[in-house]
Amino acid sequence: MEAGGGVGVGAGPNYNPRTVEEVFKDFKGRRAGLIKALTNDVEDFYRQCDPEKENLCLYGFPSEQWEVNLPAEEVPPELPEPALGINFARDGMQEKDWLSLVAVHSDAWLLSVAFYFGARFGFDKADRKRLFNMINEFPTIFEIVSGSVKKQSKEKSSVSNHSSNKSKSNSKVVFVKQRDSQVKYSRIAQPKDDDEGLDDDEEDDDEHGDTLCGACGDNYAADEFWICCDICEKWFHGKCVKITPARAEHIKQYKCPSCSNKRARS
Repeated sequence: MEAGGGVGVGAGPNYNPRTVEEVFKDFKGRRAGLIKALTNDVEDFYRQCDPEKENLCLYGFPSEQWEVNLPAEEVPPELPEPALGINFARDGMQEKDWLSLVAVHSDAWLLSVAFYFGARFGFDKADRKRLFNMINEFPTIFEIVSGSVKKQSKEKSSVSNHSSNKSKSNSKVVFVKQRDSQVKYSRIAQPKDDDEGLDDDEEDDDEHGDTLCGACGDNYAADEFWICCDICEKWFHGKCVKITPARAEHIKQYKCPSCSNKRARS
């Protein structure tokens, strides 16, 4: 494994996002990779951060991949570097606190990379503001890893109970899990042709729209399958945790990858 994160896996030797949209796409890819390392792949990430090794950094790449590696050898580096030596504190802190600390530094690194591109390619005040506003629509990695979005997840649980009483003939069934681990089906209405149907559907979307996926951080969408972890009560896209509606019907108690990994190491 070569030392240094460089531009990133899958980016190509001449990779340079030059527009606000391209920089934002780069940000989203790197962010997705970092979130994956600190949630779904947390057991592998934890193992790679051996305190006995040299100074290590966590890199996220535009290809939505991640890597634990040594810092870049060239000075100054091609891009801003992530926090150095994240492995040294691993065994001296509670795992949750350590992961949250890495998440905070990862958030700072993502912003530094995005605005490095902005400075390099001459973004003006309006471009920088637009880029920040686009980035600010997403929860931070720290908010996802530390569980700050848990409150919104709980709100969705109560909303799902309410919306289950508003079933319609043309509604689409979405599987959800409640605290008592009983299977519950919440019917999320799909758009109708008549004005009344559209109003009802918009109300449902508004009620669910603030809920964020515990893996990727994206918002709830009525046409997607979601599942709730019975341990931490975070909500996830089925595709993010590789759970299908058919498989979910046979799960008595669902544990997300992070909770499953914690129990395995305890």
